[in-house]
Amino acid sequence: MQARVKWVEGLSFIGESASGHQVLMDGNSGDKAPSPMEMVLMATGSCSAIDVVSILQKGRQDVVDCEVKLTSERREEVPRLFTHINLHFVVTGRNLTDAVVERAVTLSADKYCSVALMLGKGVEITHSFEVISL
Repeated sequence: MQARVKWVEGLSFIGESASGHQVLMDGNSGDKAPSPMEMVLMATGSCSAIDVVSILQKGRQDVVDCEVKLTSERREEVPRLFTHINLHFVVTGRNLTDAVVERAVTLSADKYCSVALMLGKGVEITHSFEVISL
């Protein structure tokens, strides 16, 4: 995997993935775009959400929505590393059960989410969920 990051102005940068997609990032506390740490947090949520939705779909569950609400804590001193991240999944579907969603969240947390597993080497990562059954 490859990517590049190019300075735009001030503390704004454009990241470009090898697949050609671009994203603006801002090191000025997220003034013009997400900060790099916000991008890491969102990457954690999206990686795990992809797993959860995929696992549920492969299990022939009728999922209609999945949202991950992320909360985090960071050190006060530099470097301002994450110390804790919680991923709270809100999964909506027809005839979904807590057990099925819990299994998908656990599989993502323990086996599949590369971003969370990588961060988990130095960050306490917790998961919670709620099911909205239609």
